[in-house]
Amino acid sequence: METSKTGGVGEGKPIVLTAPLSEIVEHAGYFIQMALASLPKRLERIIHQKYPRWRELERNEDGSARVMPAGVRVLEAALLRHFPADDVVACYPDDLPRFVGPRTRVVAVSTHNPLGVTFAAGIYASIFGSSRDPINSYYARELFAALKSHPCRSQFQVIVGGSGGWQVAQTGSYEELGVDCVVEGRGEAADTVELFRKALRGEKLPRFVEVRHPAGRDGILTPAKRTTFGVVEMTTGCGRRCQFCLPDLNPQLDVPKERILAAVRAIVEDGGSQVSLATEDMFIWGQVHTGVPFYFPNREALLDLYQEIVSTPGVRHHVLSHATMAPAVVDPVLIERLSAILLDKSPLRLPKVSTHPEGKILSPLIGLETASVRLAKQIMPGKAAPFPIEEWPSVFIQGLTVLNRNNWFPVVTLMIGNPGETDDDVRATLDLIYEVERRNLFALFIPSIFTPLHDTRMQDRKGVVESRELSPLQWQLMMKCWKMNLERALQSWWGPWAWRTGALLFWLTKLRKANGPNFTWPLMMFAGVLPESVLAKMGKIYRGKPLRIKSRKELLATIKPQHWKYLRADTGDLPDGYSAWAGESNPSDLVVLSPGPVGAAKS
Repeated sequence: METSKTGGVGEGKPIVLTAPLSEIVEHAGYFIQMALASLPKRLERIIHQKYPRWRELERNEDGSARVMPAGVRVLEAALLRHFPADDVVACYPDDLPRFVGPRTRVVAVSTHNPLGVTFAAGIYASIFGSSRDPINSYYARELFAALKSHPCRSQFQVIVGGSGGWQVAQTGSYEELGVDCVVEGRGEAADTVELFRKALRGEKLPRFVEVRHPAGRDGILTPAKRTTFGVVEMTTGCGRRCQFCLPDLNPQLDVPKERILAAVRAIVEDGGSQVSLATEDMFIWGQVHTGVPFYFPNREALLDLYQEIVSTPGVRHHVLSHATMAPAVVDPVLIERLSAILLDKSPLRLPKVSTHPEGKILSPLIGLETASVRLAKQIMPGKAAPFPIEEWPSVFIQGLTVLNRNNWFPVVTLMIGNPGETDDDVRATLDLIYEVERRNLFALFIPSIFTPLHDTRMQDRKGVVESRELSPLQWQLMMKCWKMNLERALQSWWGPWAWRTGALLFWLTKLRKANGPNFTWPLMMFAGVLPESVLAKMGKIYRGKPLRIKSRKELLATIKPQHWKYLRADTGDLPDGYSAWAGESNPSDLVVLSPGPVGAAKS
């Protein structure tokens, strides 16, 4: 057992860092955490059946956590700059009795979704006709309950951080969860470290503290220990200014390559074999504050970075994080060359759609959110940049075409029930979804109910709140997405049949009452009770009308002429009149490589 500095046994560490079990596990890749964030607690048996070892965790020799979420590791790295290593420990929830004791003065908890109100959680928990609390909320509450009932609770304070801290502050759940202080912001901030100093001195902490985001890339810490899923921060911020997005409010920064590689090597040395570069948009890396608009990707810088990442000895798998769709239209050659670098290292397989010999795919998370141009102008006017937002449907289809051609099959998010959303807005998104189907394209579409996130520009806006409030069209959009997902994603012949039959039986026994009458015909469509053509003729569903999708050349012509110089000649489709506008006889002479960390050059 651990011996403290004073020679006692089991006296605990002064500073203890932890997180809910469901936010630490990484056995089955990102999909298990998506399930834990979406399924209600009573369906946890599905996780047990699919991944019977999902709760098994690796520990260091001293019992501390071998793996922790990246946010915890950043905080740990910041604290180790100021406090002795023997005073700080990161541990799993089950090991709190070992590390929390009379010497403990502060326990910091990182949590994503303590109250179950993130984008996907509430809707999918309620769709199943149960409590809104998904599995990960249950494990967060279990962790808080363990701390609240600890015999030494009066001697330490509980700080909550992470992307879910706002839920505690906004709902005033401090007493219920036993939380003393909520920190909004990053772990490496000086104000965050000062809170720990105060706690160690026994000073009472404020209820809520908002700390500053680092203003420059040198302020971003990269941890030197293993993170869940091998997450290493690549960029902060985005720049597209979507009103519903909190991370976009952060400064647009990219982490230098040498620091990213150092973090990757640390993960491998600590037993990890998977790496994922955390970002709001992978395509802005190497193009931040260069004088070239960030939405024209720095091809050479990105190829160089990813090549070095996957070539690092010990890296067996690499998984993409967030991306945006427009860069695939701007530079399809970049997508092709990234595929050549990354596909063999992907742990994801989808043989039904992939042309890779082993069925491997790349699957970044990309936001569609809505295909209604009217609504997009209001809530995400920069989403399609460098293209006008009016071209968003064409940008999405052309971008997905490029991605699919190179075995990229993204997870695509949609928001249903946005404030002010009309039936025409929903039809516009359904038109796009049916257009994807008609063109035999594929993405894993994940619809969720609009959630007004704290501190965003839409925090005070109200849309649909409960599943019973969804209109027939909104229900159809949700169920059409999942019908398309299951048809391609499930590998067994009986999988889609089992899901549909199960959904029909569940509707008969529970969902009909839980989700209301508007759910009925969309569920029948999902279950395949009748062909969609028949349901449409009956007036029960909307089949979607074909869209006029602009070609890539037509789209490039909509870019502001002063930005044409950033287009790459080897991608083709340069706008008519490009040469005359540029005042040169050979357009390719003017196509430049965007400057970045690896320097600037002409193509």
